Amino acid sequence: MKITVFGAGAWGTAMALYCHRIGHQVTLVPKFTEQADIMLSKRENVDFLPEISLPADMGITVDVEPALGSAEVALIGCPSIGLVDLCEDIKRAGGKTSNRPFLISLCKGIQSANLETASAIIRRIIPEFEFGVLSGPTNAREIALGLPAAMVLAVDSGDGQALQRALASQSIRIYTNNDVIGVELAGCLKNVYAIGAGMCDGLKFGDNAKAAYLTRALREMVSIGCTFGGSRETFYGLSGFGDFVATCMGQWSRNRTFGSRVGAGESVEEIFKTQKAAVEGYHTSHAFYTVCRERGIDAPIISAIHAVLYEGQKIGDVVKGLVNRPLKSEL
Repeated sequence: MKITVFGAGAWGTAMALYCHRIGHQVTLVPKFTEQADIMLSKRENVDFLPEISLPADMGITVDVEPALGSAEVALIGCPSIGLVDLCEDIKRAGGKTSNRPFLISLCKGIQSANLETASAIIRRIIPEFEFGVLSGPTNAREIALGLPAAMVLAVDSGDGQALQRALASQSIRIYTNNDVIGVELAGCLKNVYAIGAGMCDGLKFGDNAKAAYLTRALREMVSIGCTFGGSRETFYGLSGFGDFVATCMGQWSRNRTFGSRVGAGESVEEIFKTQKAAVEGYHTSHAFYTVCRERGIDAPIISAIHAVLYEGQKIGDVVKGLVNRPLKSEL
């Protein structure tokens, strides 16, 4: 199968390597010419996935039209902040070719306060393409190295089982799901809660506090996700609980590391000066905080994270506010 991967961050590059490893013909499409030139000369993604070689027969180009025109499946691996621009590029390229590959979003972030997910953006800008969402607990470097994992492919149209068979292998087990919105919301929300988990680490709160935090954060994630249309079962599956655990606990997690640095006393501005990779949970926290406040949805953990990141509140005061909320039943 001919597969094009749009976006050459760590995750897009890792999926390109994985698809190549299991026998597909792969083209990787970085956004910037300079990045493509470096990858072509060094056969390595030195910025986002260093020390892992890119195969000589893996295509690398910034030209969207030929990459789209030759693909049977296209993976969308850009940060959520770049998704609108990429969809516009695909729309223009699609006007010059009759080919319509199945699009699979790898995005796990929301930029806008109206909670416009990746699938909603794709539907709005390029509705002529069928699409799905691939998510789950998947550290990019581990996937690139061929370590075992499991993911969920969510589709509400097209042949999901054929795609499942094409993407599954002895190292990655693929499950199907028709709850596209639930899978997307889970992938977005877990990044927000991973920032809070990192704050626990940065504050050196210990295992008891972090376990309590994770339990209550999971409950809040399920409640919010179901309120906005996701299925409860999805949030307890791979794209929900599975990805939540991996991102909140993994030392590799960008969102957890970002939260840890905030908890240790660094400012958001200082961190972003040295952080190349996107911290999806930062923008996503603002989006969910805004919509929950507007709709009167109780989300104390998201509100606390937002207060630290966006309102300049001291993290110690925010923690005290959470602990001193009115007592109630757990369930």
